[in-house]
Amino acid sequence: MDNLTPTDPWRNLSRLTTARVGLGRAGGSLPTREVLDFQLSHARARDAVHLALDVPTIEDALATRGWPFLTVQSRAADRAAYLQNPNRGRRLSAEGLAALQPWRHEPAPGYDAVFVVADGLSALATQRHAVLLLDVTLPQLQALDWRIAPIVVARQSRVALGDEIGETLGADVVVMLIGERPGLGSADSLGVYVTYGPRVGRSDAERNCISNVRLEGLSYAEAAHKIVYLVTEARRLKLSGVALKDETRSTTTTLE
Repeated sequence: MDNLTPTDPWRNLSRLTTARVGLGRAGGSLPTREVLDFQLSHARARDAVHLALDVPTIEDALATRGWPFLTVQSRAADRAAYLQNPNRGRRLSAEGLAALQPWRHEPAPGYDAVFVVADGLSALATQRHAVLLLDVTLPQLQALDWRIAPIVVARQSRVALGDEIGETLGADVVVMLIGERPGLGSADSLGVYVTYGPRVGRSDAERNCISNVRLEGLSYAEAAHKIVYLVTEARRLKLSGVALKDETRSTTTTLE
């Protein structure tokens, strides 16, 4: 007897992506399975936005590796203020600014680069991926004799907070590792922003972005490869952003 179950033409494609394709239908609606899956993904995205960064665990991981670090906070006193007043997350609190002063270099620049580990809109992403990405990235720059500032762990942080941190410490380049806005298919995606000559008031057009660093996305090795290229070229050309193109090639070998 012939198979009476109709062939699903989308099945092979859906195996290759986490995107919602070929969901099917039940009457005029989606199948119950797909509705529940959507609700679960939405809940995970909301949780990622509101989750607090586990700073002690991050600090323990950095201390275990022997990397100097310090912790700061933006002018957003809590998560509610951070979400409702984005500008507060772009500037350091008075206490955060004071914490940086002992490490400040005069005259600037004193460091080749400073790395900032920030919660952003997904502390989950930062918690899972930031230190592991540093494991791959920092040794490559240390091998090039780069002067790396103490790693800065930042609470309630927007991308632009790195500008004030880099300017205060006197760093040529700031590299911000920050949780990206969660999507329905990726609640733990880490973003990396590279800015040359950081100072308060830099625009997003003056940054380079590496996105989707996670196990199902861009690997740590690939992301580190891009970071090293971008920071090296940024210092050589004395610029970043739209004027600096990512001309790296994948480090992954594929079989034809």
